[in-house]
Amino acid sequence: MRELKITPIKNGTVIDHITSGFALEVLRIIGANNLDKESTVSVALHVRSRRMGWKDIVKVENMELSPQKVNAIALLSPTATISMIHDFKVIEKRPVALPDRFSGVLKCPNPNCITNKGEPVEPEFEVVRRRPMALRCLFCDRYVDDFLPHLNTR
Repeated sequence: MRELKITPIKNGTVIDHITSGFALEVLRIIGANNLDKESTVSVALHVRSRRMGWKDIVKVENMELSPQKVNAIALLSPTATISMIHDFKVIEKRPVALPDRFSGVLKCPNPNCITNKGEPVEPEFEVVRRRPMALRCLFCDRYVDDFLPHLNTR
C-alpha cells in the first residue's frame, strides 16, 4: 500500500500529537483564516500513532505561536507537541505545558464575573487539577472543566 505524506515546510510550526478530533479547533485557536495567502496549512486528521493510538497534526508555514495560543492548545490537547521549523529543519521541539496560572486564554463562563462586565480586566485562571483538567477563575471563583465553548481565540 502506498502511503501519502504531507509535504515539508520551509519555515513555520508543526503541532503534532493533537488529541484526535481537535485539529480543526487548533486551526481556530491559531487563527488559520487570518494567515498570509502564501502560507501553506496542512491538516492530518485521525492519523495512526504508536504512542497515542490516533492523533491529529497541523502544519503552518510562516507562523510562530504566542504563549497564549500554546496555552489554549494545551487546554484542549495536553499531549500536543510544538516543533519550530527553519530551513526545513526542526530547531526546537517541545511538549505543550500549561502554567499554574494564565490569562487571556479563556472567557469566564460566569456572566456576572467582572471580566464579562466591560471592565478592562483580563480573565485569569489557576489550574486546580490537571487530570482531568479543571480551572478556577481568580476573580469570581467559578470552576471550568469544559474549555471549548470558552476559548478566547482573538
